[in-house]
Formats: sequence, C-alpha cells, structure tokens
Amino acid sequence: MIQGRFLDIIFASLVAFVAADKLPVHIPIVAETRQEPVDGASASDFESGNGIRFIQKAVAGGAGQSNAEGVFSYPDEHGNVIEVRYVANEFGYQPQGAHLPVAPPAPAHVADLLRIAAEQRAAGITFE
Repeated sequence: MIQGRFLDIIFASLVAFVAADKLPVHIPIVAETRQEPVDGASASDFESGNGIRFIQKAVAGGAGQSNAEGVFSYPDEHGNVIEVRYVANEFGYQPQGAHLPVAPPAPAHVADLLRIAAEQRAAGITFE
C-alpha cells in the first residue's frame, strides 16, 4: 500500500506543478471514483477540468507490497497530451511514455559479462 500512497503523492505533486503557474484559478474535479482498499486491492480514477487524468488499480503483492498499474496524462504548455503508463511492484516503478528518454543499447561486452556472472553463480561462486 506504500507504493499506492507514494503514487498518490506523486500525482498530487504533478497537479500542483501543472497548476502552479496559473494560480489562483479554481480547477474543478469533473470526475472521481475510488474503490477503498479491500484485501490489498484498490482503484482510483480522477479527472480535473484542466485535462489532468489519473487511473490506477492496485492489488496485494506476494511480498507484502502493493502492486499497482495505471496511467496519468496532462496537457503540456503547447496543448499536447502527455501520457505515462506505469507499473509499480516489487521491481520498482516502471513508467513508459513516448516523451520519456530511452537509454542507449548496452555495449556488446555487457552480454558477455552477464553470461560469465550467470556461469559463476551456477558454479556456486559468490562475491561479497
């Protein structure tokens, strides 16, 4: 549930950031639904009058965490809609969006190093 609350904080910060240069303007909430947590499962759907949208569904994870997935979007300064889809689980927060930077491909020797490390682990070799 910590990740779900963390994402709510991120979303609230995003709303504050987008609205900061337009204060004091009242931005209405045009739609909001919430499924309160039951056995680790919850859902949220939120839309504001300035085009911000947030949808999230969460379920209890196997290691005590909350596994969430969702999407949020907002208009940028040019009126384009920026959309981020994400998963947040035991592997961390994993956002995806056309506007997000992409790392360059790993150099070829990295695959060799990963193969060697896997062979060492299989042989019982560990490093501290």
